[in-house]
Amino acid sequence: MEDEEEIFDGVRAQFPLTFGKQSKSQIPLEQIHNTTRRPTPPNTTSADKSNAFPSLSSSSKAWLDSLRASKTPNPNPTIGPSPLLSKPRDDGDGDGDGDGDVDVIIGPPRPPPGFSNAAEDDDGKVMVGPSGDDDDDSVMIGPPRPPPSQDSDSEEEEEEENRYRIPMSNEIVLKGHSKIVSALAVDHTGSRVLSGSYDYTVRMYDFQGMNSRLQSFRQLEPFEGHQVRNLSWSPTADRFLCVTGSAQAKIYDRDGLTLGEFVKGDMYIRDLKNTKGHISGLTGGEWHPKTKETILTSSEDGSLRIWDVNDFKSQKQVIKPKLARPGRIPVTACAWDCEGKCIAGGIGDGSIQIWNLKPGWGSRPDVYLEKAHSDDITGLKFSSDGRFLLSRSFDGSLKVWDLRKTKDSLRAFEDLPNHYAQTNIAFSPDEKLFLTGTSVERESTTGGLLCFYDREKLDLVSRVGISPTCSVVHCMWHPKLNQIFATSGDKSQGGTHILYDPTLSERGALVCVARAPRKKSVDDFEAQPVIHNPHALPLFRDQPSRKRQREKILKDPIKSRKPELPITGPGHGGRVGASKGSLLTQYLLKQGGMIKETWMEEDPREAILKYADVAAKDPKYIAPAYSQTQPEPVFAKSDSEDEEK
Repeated sequence: MEDEEEIFDGVRAQFPLTFGKQSKSQIPLEQIHNTTRRPTPPNTTSADKSNAFPSLSSSSKAWLDSLRASKTPNPNPTIGPSPLLSKPRDDGDGDGDGDGDVDVIIGPPRPPPGFSNAAEDDDGKVMVGPSGDDDDDSVMIGPPRPPPSQDSDSEEEEEEENRYRIPMSNEIVLKGHSKIVSALAVDHTGSRVLSGSYDYTVRMYDFQGMNSRLQSFRQLEPFEGHQVRNLSWSPTADRFLCVTGSAQAKIYDRDGLTLGEFVKGDMYIRDLKNTKGHISGLTGGEWHPKTKETILTSSEDGSLRIWDVNDFKSQKQVIKPKLARPGRIPVTACAWDCEGKCIAGGIGDGSIQIWNLKPGWGSRPDVYLEKAHSDDITGLKFSSDGRFLLSRSFDGSLKVWDLRKTKDSLRAFEDLPNHYAQTNIAFSPDEKLFLTGTSVERESTTGGLLCFYDREKLDLVSRVGISPTCSVVHCMWHPKLNQIFATSGDKSQGGTHILYDPTLSERGALVCVARAPRKKSVDDFEAQPVIHNPHALPLFRDQPSRKRQREKILKDPIKSRKPELPITGPGHGGRVGASKGSLLTQYLLKQGGMIKETWMEEDPREAILKYADVAAKDPKYIAPAYSQTQPEPVFAKSDSEDEEK
């Protein structure tokens, strides 16, 4: 047995490990990413290069390595005769034997004639080097100086543009909503995406478990009939906040299971500080960037509230903004700073108010930007250092504020149409750029755009078209994935566009695009079991057939609209009923004793015989005709004594 095992192991060692296995045909990643490549506009001139960044995308690692290797200089140059100079030089005697002095060329090939840096001395020695004018006796060894480029200016412009490294060469779309997508949230690891829409639903996407079909794995409806207005992940990404048009925000866990909802306040209490919650629809909400138990919400009732996740029945703090005149003006937007030490609120009167969280703080704002915008504010965003604030409004503008000098804005960008209350602003990972979306106008030909701006120069860097017919509402630039998310849609459709670059981005869209959907096999077929339960509840019963439904309807006098049959037998007023009458007044009179009817309780024989004496004395109809010929009735006499008595 041992000899047979040794022979078997020896024979098996002659074959590779993959012998007999069928290798799956894999599509190259470069070909896969070519299908998601965004179309570049033709005839792009140097004047509008800011709108069309050069594509650096390729998914082949070998291609990238070869590209990087070609850019780095070769440390070991080839030593030996060059193919262009390997022919021996003529010694000048005219015989062409080439017996003259032959110099060994060390370095790259000889530069073309006329090149200023390639010189030839009296002995015929070629000096190849950076310059042939420094010293005639020295032999220059090394690569020649590159010729002066005529397109140096254009290369500098391209380098200036490429320094932002915007991942926008490829694009995928997460579909599923039937209306515009108004809310978006991506967890900090970049594996799970939430999208909320005006169709009242929230869809959950998982990059790790999603294939190229890009389908969501769960769909939620937080409040029936209420639009989803904002979504926010907790700092630990184990829960998320859902803000809808109702007065109550909801908390879900990572898998979409409801953990609780905050209480609604009493709408009949005038002072908002005495209510336990919001009394009108919510407009925004964000999770604290550092503390996982704290949440901020804003509402149309004119207040901001700070909540504790562990207590859903009452809030921790109520903030009432400063108003020019008494009343209730909605708070249309709210935001935390990056450290969670400041709160900003956009008020319906166009002002921006900022509160610092400190011991004993109240509703009086620390920073008050009066008349910051001429219309409702839809988005606020702090910079990471807390020095700058970006604001977006319905008035079609985006403003940059320096919180150290709040008298006026640093820059106001106009001509940014905005028709949605959830349009926001986002920073790039290094905060050198900030971006926002635009809405589609009736007579506009540009469609929904993503506009990128330089934070230092405060200039427009690029405008990227997302959809020709749909508006762009919510946008964000994920720092770990280095991918740009933009939600768009209209009244009939909605989706989340993801812009990425295979060379710049990581995971996320790259993972799910390269993962092909699994082919269905015979094992996937499952016959649905049919369970017949005759005593099941009506909710779980099978629907009857159409024939049985029609038969049942024909038996129902109301559904079949069967005409009323004529009344036969005793009745009152043409109807027979428990009330002995068809009218309410008749029933009430009978119950009160005003209408007395005793004929139904009487014996019919007695009722007829009580008129016998009257008919005998005064016959009217039939009796007079037979009065002369009518025989006298003779009754039998009874023998019983009891009957005679």
